[in-house]
Amino acid sequence: MIKILQYGEGNFLRAFADVYFHTLNEEGGNYGVYAIKPTPSNRSAMLNLFETQNNKYHVVLRGTENGKTVENVYRVDSIEKMINPFEDHESYLALARDPELKIIVSNTTEAGICYNPNDKIENFANITYPAKLTRFLYERYLSGLDGVYLLPAELIDNNADELKKCVNQYIELWCLPAGFKRWNNEKNFYCNTLVDRIVSGYPRDEETKKHLEDLIGEADGLMSVGEPFGLWAIEKKGNIAEYIKEGIHNVEVVLTDHIEYYKKRKVRVLNGSHTNLVPAGLMLGAETVYDCMTDEKLSSFVEMTLKNEIIPYVSNDITATTSFANSVKDRFLNPFLNHRLLSISLNSIFKWKARVLPSFKDYYSHHGRIAPNLTTGFSYLMALYASLEKTENGYEAKLPCHTLEIKDETVYLEHFAQKKSLHAFMSDESVWGENLTLYDGFYNTVAQNIEKIKNGVCLL
Repeated sequence: MIKILQYGEGNFLRAFADVYFHTLNEEGGNYGVYAIKPTPSNRSAMLNLFETQNNKYHVVLRGTENGKTVENVYRVDSIEKMINPFEDHESYLALARDPELKIIVSNTTEAGICYNPNDKIENFANITYPAKLTRFLYERYLSGLDGVYLLPAELIDNNADELKKCVNQYIELWCLPAGFKRWNNEKNFYCNTLVDRIVSGYPRDEETKKHLEDLIGEADGLMSVGEPFGLWAIEKKGNIAEYIKEGIHNVEVVLTDHIEYYKKRKVRVLNGSHTNLVPAGLMLGAETVYDCMTDEKLSSFVEMTLKNEIIPYVSNDITATTSFANSVKDRFLNPFLNHRLLSISLNSIFKWKARVLPSFKDYYSHHGRIAPNLTTGFSYLMALYASLEKTENGYEAKLPCHTLEIKDETVYLEHFAQKKSLHAFMSDESVWGENLTLYDGFYNTVAQNIEKIKNGVCLL
């Protein structure tokens, strides 16, 4: 058996990695997942459910494929055992000494991969995930075994590189042998990854729960709901192809030497088009991404932005990027996700800088002028923030027909609530990393657009 140690037992990994390994088993493989409870809180109801259900559960992937609504049910049984390392530490360390262990997967949130110089090796319950991993790998090193393939699913840049850096810091902090550090660097393969599947988890309302239980054919306290699309891009290192199979196995898996392309594609096409759409959607009265994609003006806005201002600057392979963009539009049209615009709008300033500005700059560099649709999206964002007022509960955008609570860095919200200069905000290098007013025509166009929006003009 090829054994996988999995840090985390939450909805995402169960509807992503565990479904993938389950599918490989159905195709003739022999994989077993050993899921680890990563935090020492009281014994969770989830662990009790896993015991009751004999580690089996259902995943329902709901959405649209080729224009048709689908609800596909998978009974997943790839989890061999759930381990609470705070109650059964020996079972946890026994995996480190198991030669069949080949892969470690983790999803401990973006904040999970971090280094804390106050962590102590003997205080297992209260140390970070990388510190726990260091202790685990040290046990494997002492057993004289080869290393493993580490596939972190945390959504941070260069996630495996950052994890390896933390492990090496703990080796130094705890004065562990130099031989262990060499072993960690030479025998373990830390593979950067990009994961992509929206997972909403257990149904929140009774009507949906009842519908899904009828679909499954039984009650399931561990059921998890996600979208049909799934992509796992993994950096190709060592002999990983012996253990991780490429192709579509419920999740599409790509082993690549160019992981940065997949990240760039996702950030610009999926996240960037989201971020550019949201302020316009909010100001035009939409509540969800689905609302936007079923509105003629907003959907056309997304289509033209992708086609003319984002896709051409992701890579030279326009066909591949266009294919991905088409899948993104299908995902935006998923009626089951209920992806609320207000939720996506959290920290919009940082998101625009990280997800949209690179496409804007590429377009400007190529054409010598500002990108029209990206400028329109930014204009709606600035108009939304320009309407902010400070209240007892936070900051609210006062729009003609409704009021929205906007959440972002306080310094940004305060700037607009105090009605300070748009020019000052756009030129603030501490916000954008550069002066946006230096792009010819950008500030004037945005300022004029804001006035039009205030006067009830639709820019789309």
